[in-house]
Order: sequence, then structure tokens, then C-alpha cells
Amino acid sequence: MRDDVTFSPEELRYLRLLAKRYPTVQAAATQIIKLRNVLDLPKGTEHFLSDIHGEYEAFRHILNSCSGEVRAKLDQTFGDSLSQEEKAELATLIYYPPEKLALITDGRQDLQDWYHTTLHRLIAVCRYVSIKHTRSLVRSIMPEDYRQIIDELIHLRDEDGSKRNQFENMLRTIIQIGQAPDIIQALCQVIKVLTCDHLHIVGDIFDRGPRADIVMDDLLRYHSVDIQWGNHDVLWMGAASGSRTLVATVLSNSIRYNNLDVIETGYGISLRPLSLFANEVYSDCDLSRFDVKLTDPADHSSEKDRLLSARMYKAISILLFKLEGQKILRHPEYGMDDRLLLDKIDYSARTVTIRGKTYPLADWDFPTVDPADPYALTAEEEQVIDQLTDSFRHSEKLQRHVRILYSKGGLYKVHNGNLLFHGCIPMTEDGQLMSFRLGDRALAGRELLDFAEKTARKAYYDPWGSVERQLGMDFLWWLWAGRNSPIFGREQMTTFERRLVLDESTWAEPKNPYYRLCADSAVVDKLLAEFGLTGKHRHIINGHVPVKVRKGESPIKGGGRLIVIDGGFSRAYQATSGIAGYTLIFSSRHFKIVSHQPFEGRRAAIGGNHDIANQSVIFEKMNTRMKVAETDAGRELEAQVEELTRLLEAFRSGAVAEDHDYRPR
Repeated sequence: MRDDVTFSPEELRYLRLLAKRYPTVQAAATQIIKLRNVLDLPKGTEHFLSDIHGEYEAFRHILNSCSGEVRAKLDQTFGDSLSQEEKAELATLIYYPPEKLALITDGRQDLQDWYHTTLHRLIAVCRYVSIKHTRSLVRSIMPEDYRQIIDELIHLRDEDGSKRNQFENMLRTIIQIGQAPDIIQALCQVIKVLTCDHLHIVGDIFDRGPRADIVMDDLLRYHSVDIQWGNHDVLWMGAASGSRTLVATVLSNSIRYNNLDVIETGYGISLRPLSLFANEVYSDCDLSRFDVKLTDPADHSSEKDRLLSARMYKAISILLFKLEGQKILRHPEYGMDDRLLLDKIDYSARTVTIRGKTYPLADWDFPTVDPADPYALTAEEEQVIDQLTDSFRHSEKLQRHVRILYSKGGLYKVHNGNLLFHGCIPMTEDGQLMSFRLGDRALAGRELLDFAEKTARKAYYDPWGSVERQLGMDFLWWLWAGRNSPIFGREQMTTFERRLVLDESTWAEPKNPYYRLCADSAVVDKLLAEFGLTGKHRHIINGHVPVKVRKGESPIKGGGRLIVIDGGFSRAYQATSGIAGYTLIFSSRHFKIVSHQPFEGRRAAIGGNHDIANQSVIFEKMNTRMKVAETDAGRELEAQVEELTRLLEAFRSGAVAEDHDYRPR
């Protein structure tokens, strides 16, 4: 053993374990060379989306196109050698390979020539997008059945005279034996994966739009994704966990926006218990305040259907007000006693007292409310909400999706110098971190979010019926609607007033001061420091609040340190914002914000090669191209290199013995 190399007993124990994986000098050295090669590559492209709200068609298109990055790769690959029409058709093929293939090849006379040309073009794009990846990584994402073929096609340079015949023979064989469609689809998938290294969803997958379940299915299949919980995601997480209050909230929202497909078709949850109850108990009630929103121009619901929806909406809303009241009474630490309103109703005067001021009611016809005990559920209400909650808990598909939210998600993420969260970091008017008395101590900033995430997980993972699980479910409701909660970010949620009080001054939901203060770069720097972020290229990436372009608002705030990327996918918000929102691209060269116009629909995209109209702005450039070594993953790889280097020293000094029976694979 060499005397100049020493190891502690703890380090030797670890190195002997590491030697089981790399049992020789050769194995350890080979891995160091591989890791050093990866560290020297450009970092992969990160794609940030937020506030999808169930609009699965627009989401899928932006996902497939990587917010225009795929089309940019076509421009960079072909320049002016292809027309704009040819590049548009090729882009659509990459976005929707099975559908576009079927449309193009149906009855085409020159099909063999088209296959040959298209394969040439897709292989050229594959070569271009694979430049900043290792060959082993590129191979790993190829479909196993075609891995060797595609690898050969990409690395056989058809411009080399010695290999041109081999390349062309491979293409002819692929076409002759009928494998061209499968190879084309495989190439399209490889291009999409290599164009976008990682996807960040900065909250609000659920509600408003038609099919959040389809969005979740796409995320389940996506190669690399993380999720920051939005308030609407937490709402569904609570419903799936068994919170009766959040089940009632999900149903109230879904009925309000006439969006029941996701519940009944997507998750197989029957609303029959609620419809029967509403038709029986609310058949003769005033429903004028409970009309359902019809945001889809193609919706042609009958008068009978709308009447049933209004009855269901009123029935579940009253039930919800009761359940929320029970939670507030059970948790005085939430500081929400002023939201107890059912007991403030004077039925003889038809008024309600809110924060000491009396207002006339627009509706006082509540057949299930006992003025002497207004927050008590009737026996029928208990039965209905228990049946519905049981259906949410036993929807296999919903449970699978919520497990993904928990396993790949959290309230915030610090990644490659950026702080990602959906709502806000609650602040006071004077710019201090807002403190909350939760548990046995006051919490603010990062400590608040860490506590909130840990408690939110109790709602799903602690045993059914336990005190801890109930506390977790109640806390999920606080995250959804609690005063200045980090993902709600408002003073109050005035659902009661909006439904039952005509005076619109009572409807206000003042935002937390964070949303005003974040325009100040000093405040943003303070928040970034709270989460341990320093340096030049650091940002807060935020969702939740639509950017009102028509009013001159910008998505870039805080001296360029804060970027708001509310996706604006939901049609319900587009009239207010003026666009279909923003997405963000963080490549090895720059940060780019992309603004999108409303999506014309999947049919127009596939049939007419209609991409989403967008404008992109590069608002921050890297001084030099950012390498993997400068990323969080790179720092982990550097640590592995250091460990393997120590293993080499241990082998060479004799502190750890090589396994000479090792045979490299």
C-alpha cells in the first residue's frame, strides 16, 4: 500500500461497496471517461408549462412542438433548401406521426418516393438534434425493435462516397419490406425527445378545461418531467385522498363550468347520487343564481339538462358551505372565522352579515339548512357526499394520476438556478415574509413550504381513518382556500358571496402583497436567497396569475428575475388575458419566453399543418454555451467522478482489492 494515500474507515466501507459495481481499475476508469464526456456536453433544453387546466389538445400540441423548438430545429437543419410549406408538413408529421402518416399516404401514387424523401429528411433532423447528446443516450431512447437500424441510419453519413450505397440500400430495404411507417414514427419520437430534455409543469393541470385526465396520461408517458402543485391540483389530490370538502369543491367547480366529462368519462365517477338528491330536494327551489357557464360554443345542452345542472350545482354548493364551515370550526388556527357565513343569515330579513356589515341576499331558499344548526348535514346529504367520496377514492385511474402528482411533484422546486412554484411566497405589505402559526411554531418562506408539502403528503399516505390523515386532508383544503396560502395567494375565497350576495363589493379577493412586490428586483433577490439561489442566471418561474397583455402587462418582472408563465390554455381565461398564455424555454444558450395564440384544434393542425401562432423573445443569453457540468445533474456527476477517482486510488494503493474475475460487458 502506498503511504501517501489514506482513507477513513467510513470511506473504505463506501469504496468497497462502490467496487462491487466497478470492480477493476479498467471499469472505474472507463466510467470516469464516460462521465467526463457527458459533463462537457451542452446542457439539455428545459421546457416550462403552467396552468394547462385540462385543455389537452392545446397542451399536446405545445408539448409535441416544444413551444416551437422542433420547428426551429427544422429551420436550422434545412435553411432555405425546403419551402415553408414543406417544413410545415414535416413539423406536423413529427408532432402527430400516426395521424399525419395516415392522411398523407392514403391513396398517394408516389408513396415510395415520398417515403424515401421523408426518411432522408427525418434522419437529417435526428442527426442535428443528437449533436449535444452522447451516442449511448441517443440509442437508449430509440424503440428497442428499431434501435440498431436507426442508430446505423443516423451515423452512416450518406454524403460519404464509401458509405452512400450502404445508406441508400438500407432505405430501399426499409421501404420495400413495408417498415417505412414504423421507422418514420420512431424517428419522430426520437426527434421530440432529443429536442426537449426535461419538462417542468408549474401547476394547475386540472379544472376548467375538458379532460385533465388525458393531460395526466400524456405526463405519465413523458420521458422526463416534474410537477409543482397548483391550487387546482391540490384540490383533486384532496378529493382523491378522501376529503369530503374537496370532493364537494371539485364537483361544484366542474358543474359550474359544465365540465363533467373528466369526472364521468375520464375517471368513471357516477354523479347519479347527486342528481337524484338534487332533483328531489331542490326541484322547487330558486335556481337563478346557479346557472351553469357554457364556455364551449358547440355546447347544445337542452333546457332540461341545464335545469338539472343548476339543481346539482346549488345542492353541492350548499353542502360545500356546510363542510367548509365544519373545517373552519375544527381549525381555529386557520384564522378564518370571518368565513363562517351560514350562521350570519337572517332569514326573516333575507340578509347576511359579513364582517359586521349587513347585505341583502339574492337567494335564501336553502331547504337543507337548519338555522339553529346551519353547518350540520342532513342524513341525505351525508349519504350523498359519502357515496361520491367513495367513488373518488376508488377510481383506479384517478388514484394512478394522483400518485404521479405526489411522486413527481411538490410545492416548489429548485433546479439549475431557478425557483419554480405555482402561487406565491406569502409576504406582508412591508415586504417581509408572512408568518403562519401552523403546528407548534410560526413558519414563513421556505420553512412554510417545506412544512406544507410534508403535511399535504399525510393526506394521501397516512392510514385511512387516522388523525394524521384527517389533519392532512384538512390542510389540503387550507392550501386550496386558506387566507394567503402559498398556492391560493389571496385574502379570501368569496364563493358564498358570488353565488348569494348581489353587492359585488363583497366579491373581492385581494391578492397577497407578493404579486405587487415581485415587480421589485430587490424583493425577488431576497426570495431567491431564501431558497439558496445566488449568481447571475437565477430566476423565479411562476404560474397561477394570467398576464393581462391587453392591459400592457409583461410576463417578465423583477428586473428580469421573475417570469410568469401562466399558460392561458383555458378558454375561460383567454378573453381576460388577450392571448393563450406563455411558455418558457431554457436552452444551453439562452432563456426564451414564448407567447401563444389560441389553438385552432387538432383537426386543423393535422389536416392543414396549422401550428399554434406564437412569438418568442430571447430575454437572457448565456455568456458561453452552458454545459452539463454547470447544472445540478452535472454537480452530481462531478461528485461521482470524485468518488470513482478515489476508488482508483484505493485500487492502486491496495486499500481495496480488484475483482480479477470481472469481465467487461
